[in-house]
Formats: sequence, C-alpha cells, structure tokens
Amino acid sequence: MSKIEKMSILGVRSFGVEDKDKQVITFFSPLTVLVGPNGAGKTTIIECLKYITSGDFPPGSKGNTFVHDPKDAHETEVRAQIRLQFRDVNGEQVMVQRSMQSTQKGKKTPEFKTLEGVIARVKHGEKVSLSSKCAEIDREMITALGVSKAVLNHVIFCHQEESNWPLSEGKALKQKFDEIFSATRYIKVLETLRQLRLKQANTVKSCQVELRYLKQNKEKAQEIRDLLTAKEAQLAASRESVQRLEGQIEPLENRLMDIDNNLGKVMKLDNDIKALDSRKKQMEEDNRELEEKMEQVFQGSDEQLQEMYQNHQRTVHEKERRLETCQRDTERAYRECQRLNRAKSELLMEQGRLQVQADRQAQNVRNRDAHVKNLAAHLEMEGYERAPFSERQLRSFRQQVTERQDRETEAANQAMRDMQEKEATKQRSIDEIRDKKTGLERTVDLKRDLQQKRQQELRNVRGDLQQLEGSSARLQELEQELAKAERELENAVQASDVDGLKAEVQELQTEKTRLDRAQRRLDQEMETLNAHTKTRTEMDMLKKDKTDKEEQVRKIKSRHNEDLTSLLGHFPNKKQLEDWIHGKNREINQTREKLYKLSKDLASAEQNKSHCSAEIRRKEQQLTSFEEQMFNVCGSQDFQSDLVKLQEDLEKCSKQRGTEFTSGGAEQGPLSALGEACLLA
Repeated sequence: MSKIEKMSILGVRSFGVEDKDKQVITFFSPLTVLVGPNGAGKTTIIECLKYITSGDFPPGSKGNTFVHDPKDAHETEVRAQIRLQFRDVNGEQVMVQRSMQSTQKGKKTPEFKTLEGVIARVKHGEKVSLSSKCAEIDREMITALGVSKAVLNHVIFCHQEESNWPLSEGKALKQKFDEIFSATRYIKVLETLRQLRLKQANTVKSCQVELRYLKQNKEKAQEIRDLLTAKEAQLAASRESVQRLEGQIEPLENRLMDIDNNLGKVMKLDNDIKALDSRKKQMEEDNRELEEKMEQVFQGSDEQLQEMYQNHQRTVHEKERRLETCQRDTERAYRECQRLNRAKSELLMEQGRLQVQADRQAQNVRNRDAHVKNLAAHLEMEGYERAPFSERQLRSFRQQVTERQDRETEAANQAMRDMQEKEATKQRSIDEIRDKKTGLERTVDLKRDLQQKRQQELRNVRGDLQQLEGSSARLQELEQELAKAERELENAVQASDVDGLKAEVQELQTEKTRLDRAQRRLDQEMETLNAHTKTRTEMDMLKKDKTDKEEQVRKIKSRHNEDLTSLLGHFPNKKQLEDWIHGKNREINQTREKLYKLSKDLASAEQNKSHCSAEIRRKEQQLTSFEEQMFNVCGSQDFQSDLVKLQEDLEKCSKQRGTEFTSGGAEQGPLSALGEACLLA
C-alpha cells in the first residue's frame, strides 16, 4: 500500500520564493487533518499534492496564477518547486520533484513554463534518479501510487471548487464515473466493436447480394460455356465440311483457271485479228483516198522526205510554243481577274461593315438625344427641346442632371431619416396605447363577466321566488336573500363603475381611430418615400446607363480615333462627321454605280472571252484537222511552194481545159482555205 510521507513547497501561490521560505509538511498515518483560517494555504497544499502526483494544474489556472506572482516578489523571474516523498505500492521510498518558472517581461502577462522534473528511488541502499526527459513522470506516479489519474483528481485530491461533482447532471456525473472506473476505454472498445459488427453485417449483406449475383453469373456462364461447346462442335463439323468441299473445289478452280487463260488468249488473238483487219482496211482506205487525191507522187528519196518532215515538225513545234505562250497569258489574265474579284468582294464587305457601324453610331446618337430630350422634359430643364445636341450642351446637361440628382438624393435621404424618426415615435406611441388598451379591455372583460355572474344569480333567485311563492317563511328568507343580492349587485355595479369603463373604452376607441388615421398617414408617407426611392433607383439606373453609353462612346471614339484622324486630319465633331459620312455615302453610291457598270462590262467581257475561247478551240481543232489533211496530202514537202506551184498548174489547166474549171475551182477552194488556216495558225 502506498503512503505519502513528506512534501516541501517553494514559490507556489503565496509561499515565498527564497530558500528560507520553503515549507515542509509531514503526513501522518492513518489521517492528517489540515486546519487553519482562510488564506492559510490549505487549498494550496491540496493543489500541490494534485500537481505533484497527476501533473494537472488547479481549475481555471494554466500555471501563471499557480506560481508566485513576480510583481509581488519584485523579481523578473520566479521559480517554484514542489517535492514529495512517499512509499510506493511495494513499500519502496520514492522522491519526486517538479519545478516551474514564471517570467515577467514588461507589462505583458507573465510567461510560464515547466522545468525538468526528477523522480528518484532508493534501491539496494543507493539513490537512483530518472529525469522527465527519459520517462513520463505522470505515468510513473500512477504506477507507484497504485491508483489512476482520475481517482487522484476527482476523489483523493479533488479541488474544493469541484468537490460537488457527485451532485452534477447525469451526463457530467457519468463522465466522472467513467473516468474513475476507467470505463471510457471499454466504452470506446464496445463502440468500436459495435461499429465493426455493423460494418461486418453490411459487408455480409453486400457479399450475400454479390454472391447471389455471382451464382446467377456462374449459371449463366455455365450455360454460355455449354452453348460455346456445342457451337465449337458445330464449327468443327462445319470446318471439316468446308475443308472437304475446298478439296473438291480446288481441282475445279484449277481447271476453270486454265479455261479462263485459254479463253483470254483466244479473245486476245481474236481482238488482235479484228484490230489488224480494221487497221488493214483503214490503211487500204487511206491509201485509196491518198491515191485519189494525189495528182503527183513524191519522187524524192527517203532522206529528202525525212528532211521535209522534220521541217514541218519544227514549224508545228513553233506553233505549239506560240500557243502555249498565249495560253499562259490567258491564264495570267484569268488569275488577275480573280484577284480583282476577290479585292472587289473584300472592299464590298469592308464597305458594308463601315456602313453598319456608321448606321449604328447614328442610331446610338439619335437614341442618346432622345433620352436627353425626354429626361430634360421630365426634369423640366430648358434648352434641350431640339436635337441634335452639341458636346457643350451634353456636358452642361450631364452636370445639371448630376447636381439635380445629388439634391434629390440628399432631400430623399433627409426625408427618409425624418420619416424613420417619425415612424419610430409613432410606433412607440402606438405600442404604449395598444398595451394600455389591452389592459383596459382585460379589465372591462373581467367586470363584464362579474356583472353577468351577478345577473345570473339574480335570475336564479327570482326563479326560486316564483317557485316558492306559497311559502311565506321561505318567501321572507328569499326576499332577504334577494335584498342582499340586490345590495351586492348595487355594490358591484358601483364598484365596477360601468359608465366610467364605457367612457374609458369609448375614449380608447377614439384614440385607436386617431392612431389608425396617423398610421394610414404614415403608410402614405412611406409609400411616397418608396416612390422617391423608386425614382432614385431609376435615376441610378439611368445614371449607370448614361455612364455605360459614355463608356461605349469613349471606346468607339478611341477605336476609331486614329482612322478618323487619318481620314480627316483631325477628330471631327458631330456635324463634320455627318457631312463627311454623307459625302462618303454619295461617293459610295457613285462607286456602286460604277461598280455595277464595270460588273456588267466584266460579265460581257467574260462572255466574249468565253466565246473567243470557244472560237479559238474550234479554230485549233480546224487547224489540227487541216494540218493532218495537209500532212496526209503533202507529207514533209513545203506547203507554200507546193501551193504556189499548184495554183500555177491550176491556172494552166484552167486555160487548157475549160470543161474541168469547176473541178479545178472545187479543189482550189479547200486548198485555199487550208492555206489560210495555216497562215492564221
């Protein structure tokens, strides 16, 4: 069994801080009684025992007030020390020391800190010390004393301010007992077990649901597996059938391929035969036509014929080169035309965009002037009846509206404040009168109930009198009771002062009517103030709208400032801008008319170009045809010399054979046309 023997106190509460002020108290067995007046230090001793054993400071103290005040000691630093000598549960002697320090810096709150503690034991006649840096003194004390920290705090060394905790509420009391009997950890374990059980139950439920779905999936998988096995068997049988059929088809395909190859060769030979026959017939026909057309067969050698052919080829190449040059020039002109069309489209788009911006700007200016005119008419401002307005007029209007708005706002605010004060005063009066009215109505109700009760008693007495008219003695008694009741009724009526109450009620009704009228008047004034507030809100909105419009105008001006300055040389006013826009619109209309005419001319030129291109292609086709005819007729001979020679021969023949003039003229016509086509090419 553990037992406390001695304790020394230094620098705690009112105990001194000098070594000579150290106080030692010896505890006797089985009981030590501390007796002394208030302020003698009895509670401080219990607090020191509690601190040295459990390490907890007194309630409401974090250490600053537990240590001796440095101001009272006239020191900047005060150290406190508590030592305890006791015997542990094994009967061994143990010494414990805890130290604290409080430092005063200026006028700030003293700084408190706990210094290193020491616990010492006597083992085998030797003193063994253990610092708080190496061990937890609180845990060592609990182990040595054999009681828990809760028992030390709440039972053995319970502070006098907390000594009535057994009379606390149920929750606080339960918490104390749980701490004393260490039931908190068991409660936490039970709560953990309950949560774990609930979690496991939820897990089991989810696993059961999952197991049910897994069983369904397993059955479905088994069905799919069986179906897959059957389908695989069918597939294997089908593959065997396919392989067998492929084995039967392969020789047939080889045979068919051979037949197709032979058929292709036969068809190719047949086509070659037909082509050769056709070529033969064509060559025979061409040869026959050439023989019919040629009157003179070329008598030169093959070298001369080859030379004439090469000369003709050079001439053809030169014509082709000139044709390619013309085609390139045509393509270049076409590309230039397309570029001009694109530039025209871009100019039209830019013109449309500028026109839209100009129209929007004009509309914004008209809207602004309309708003200014309407607002000026609403505010009864003179000088703004005719639009458009100049910048000076707009600045003046803006300044007047701002001043007017400030005045209206100040007046509305002042009226609002006055009305709020009046409303508060009236509301207080109404509340007082309503309270007074309620009290008087309650009094009237009580008096009325009392009067009704008396009248009911009177009616009951009169009824009894009517029933007992035959008994004179009873009648006298009843008359006496009636007289007594009438006297009581008169006394009650006199005490009640019904007329006074009625007059007071009438006065209260009149006051209520007057207050109702005042309340209606206040409501009307509130509506007026709300209307002023609405007007002020509208003015704020108009002001905001005006600010937005000014910001938009500023942005538009800043966005188009450089363009307008570059176009006009300076930033124009409204009239100059309108004149410039009007002139540009007139120029745009003229340009549109010119553009329309040019578009018509361009369309006509494109049509002529298409016609000329078609005519050129037709002439080129005729040229090609004539060149082929000329080559077929002349070969590589010089066409001009042959033509001159042929004309001379024709003239001679025309003179000699008049009967063949028509035939000669018919031949000369196509030859002349062929010569002219060659010259044109």
